[in-house]
Amino acid sequence: MDRLMKELENLDQALPVGISAEPKDNNIMHWNAIILGPDKSPWEGGSFKLTLQFPEDYPTKPPTVRFISRMFHPNIYADGRICLAILQNQWSPINDVATILTSIQSLLRDPNPNSPANKEAAKMFTENKREYNRRIRELVDLSWTYD
Repeated sequence: MDRLMKELENLDQALPVGISAEPKDNNIMHWNAIILGPDKSPWEGGSFKLTLQFPEDYPTKPPTVRFISRMFHPNIYADGRICLAILQNQWSPINDVATILTSIQSLLRDPNPNSPANKEAAKMFTENKREYNRRIRELVDLSWTYD
């Protein structure tokens, strides 16, 4: 908990523009976050909500991070979980909330279709980029209507 309290204190300086996060209902172990779609990407102009659930042994173990917003992305599962190495097999205690959220924002811009969590999105990304981008633009438009 001490580590999360320190991260919270420094969050404003650590997060880049377009990313915000804070504890949900004053529970330091459960956070809400918002990532704005990266500029010059199909996600530009969107606002996407996530949750971060921290285990008792954080930072030894990574948080569970999920998108609440509907997503269509090669590296995001249907339930919102994210296929990202730093949240799984490449986790390190030096990672923090800012690193996690910045990495997720970068993943939106640069998906890895070779490690798909959503095979349909990965196939469309590689074989029909125009249709993939159209689907993303629909989600961007809807992203501002979710609670």
